[in-house]
Amino acid sequence: MKPLTPNRPYLLRAYYDWLMDNQLTPHVVVDAFVEGTQVPQQYVKDGQIVLNIAAGAVGNLQISNEFVEFNARFGGVPQQVMLPMASIVAIYARENGAGTVFDIEDAYLVDDEVDSSLSVVETNDKAPEPTDEPPKRRSHLTVVK
Repeated sequence: MKPLTPNRPYLLRAYYDWLMDNQLTPHVVVDAFVEGTQVPQQYVKDGQIVLNIAAGAVGNLQISNEFVEFNARFGGVPQQVMLPMASIVAIYARENGAGTVFDIEDAYLVDDEVDSSLSVVETNDKAPEPTDEPPKRRSHLTVVK
């Protein structure tokens, strides 16, 4: 049997349409470190960036099975944004948080991630070493009634 294609692009388009039909503002959470992701790096925080992809906020929005791409302005500077499907973490409405977080799909894992997810993990049966910190003292404050 032929493997199934990833469902993320289909779900992304469906959620986008649903949010727009309900006059909500769709935002996507993007993993900025996925290979091929083109976003303004100065707005990346903790490896992620949240982007407003509403029709009024972006131009030439295209959601294909492989990429989300559009034109947008960041700080007044026009930029081309390219988001591989693997970089899309979630889509939600700004107004109420309605949306979804996408599952990790095998099709989007890099070979290293697949290999590491199947590796054997060794356990360390040794007890943790004691620290040199003195035991915690009681507070010097007292309760006054």
